[in-house]
Amino acid sequence: MKIRYLLANAYGMGGTIRTVINQANAMAGHHDVELVSVFRNRDNPKFPLDPRVRLRALVDLRGPGWRHPIRAWLGNRPSRLVPPSEVRYATFSTISDRAITRFLRSLDGGVLVTTRPALNLLAARFAPPHVIRVAQEHMYLRSHKPELIDEIARWYPRLDAVVTLTEADAAEYHTILDDSQTRLATIPNALTPAERAPAALDGKIVVAAGRLTRQKGFDLLIEAFATIAGKHPDWQLRIYGDGREHAKLRRQIHRLHLYNHVFLMGGTTTLERELAKGAIFAFSSRYEGFGMVLIEAMAHGLPAVSFDCPSGPADIITHGRDGLLVPPGNVPELAAAIDSLITDASLRHALGTAAKASVARYDIEHIRQRWEHLFTELHKAKGAASKSPADTPSAVSSISPRKSIASVTEDRPSWRP
Repeated sequence: MKIRYLLANAYGMGGTIRTVINQANAMAGHHDVELVSVFRNRDNPKFPLDPRVRLRALVDLRGPGWRHPIRAWLGNRPSRLVPPSEVRYATFSTISDRAITRFLRSLDGGVLVTTRPALNLLAARFAPPHVIRVAQEHMYLRSHKPELIDEIARWYPRLDAVVTLTEADAAEYHTILDDSQTRLATIPNALTPAERAPAALDGKIVVAAGRLTRQKGFDLLIEAFATIAGKHPDWQLRIYGDGREHAKLRRQIHRLHLYNHVFLMGGTTTLERELAKGAIFAFSSRYEGFGMVLIEAMAHGLPAVSFDCPSGPADIITHGRDGLLVPPGNVPELAAAIDSLITDASLRHALGTAAKASVARYDIEHIRQRWEHLFTELHKAKGAASKSPADTPSAVSSISPRKSIASVTEDRPSWRP
């Protein structure tokens, strides 16, 4: 089977890039796999790529070629095909519009997996119908702006499948794709294959990781740790990651006099090694698509404390069994949950042991087989539809309960290219 993954930038850092490369690597031992990056801004990807995966870029941002006046002019002209409501709209341009549409129209069959709303919409519009077009949702439907949801409702019915990370999000998609034959499936992210040392549960380190953005809620975690530091001055919080909120978080740490307790560790390419140094993992996001770093921490046997934010943590953690969930954004409850694990070593060990066993369901081989099964079914359905469209059963998943998002999508004009 020929499988192509289309990413905005396979050469960058981030959860989506990492999980898509994991999928491509896992599939490469069984199928013909190509990873296509819209943009290339460095010589090599940050994450390891199986040598059997072919890699190519559509727009190379390196070198002196961008100083050519015409190319520079086109590169600075905004995209006419990507909706402005897309979070990464400014990343795209007239040059990327041309490169992406040329690539999509050239496809000669196989499976195309697109990995963010802009690329999903373009695949629906420009990829040939004989290509199996699969859209991956790496956040969740309600995280998108209303105008983008309008575009999703308009164009996603042309896709063969939309794959969400959680069943709750699949139910949301069902409300706007109910009349289409687009198949809905739920496949969570897989654990990154790695050697994982057991967590240092008798240590005194709380670990957190992610981009330093408002979404990740590290300001809330630092506020909670002010309470912890007062009660347990020998404990420390280490936050791994880079991002635009670094200076703001640094000022907060100094304002709360936590400079001997909370440390912004910066980005790391050896997160597995750093997670193993922790005794507790803290997950403070305001919202998520899934929570990749959460399952990676639990795979080390780290007991996790997490906000029950939309969406992901409640799908991963069973409260009181393999971790602790607290109400979204509730700083006192977050501090109390962390404190309970600090003061009760037996609970810390029990939850850590259960956490490691629980996330075995995200093993890469198990997740690979789920993707392979979906691709095989879509291939069969595509073949049956081409022979006898009238007799082909609807491919829409039956998902309940249905949740109305009429308030999100009603009475708003759709953006039009």
